Amino acid sequence: QVQLVESGGGLVQAGGSLRLSCAASGSTFSDNVMGWYRQAPGKQREWVATQSSSGYTMYADSVKGRFTISRDNAKNTVYLQMNSLKPEDTADYYCKLVVGRNDYWGQGTQVTVSS
Repeated sequence: QVQLVESGGGLVQAGGSLRLSCAASGSTFSDNVMGWYRQAPGKQREWVATQSSSGYTMYADSVKGRFTISRDNAKNTVYLQMNSLKPEDTADYYCKLVVGRNDYWGQGTQVTVSS
């Protein structure tokens, strides 16, 4: 019933910026936790950022100060603004929506940062 679709990935030079979007259907972000994860080649999926239903945000140390998670409840969309990108940020990025005890994932969007 719930579908998440990520977009906004692409190729960017180190130091540049990208804004990822995750649009939800079949549910709403308004009262639920949402987050971003990423998976680099040969590595496990890792947590990047989370925003609670109250608006509280948390970030992984590796992206703190560079990435910003936000939401637009009217559009059922969550964003990840990525600034000062580094080659180490290269990965597939996934949006996650937590509804009660259920986790919903998008298919991912690829981000490649060149040096």
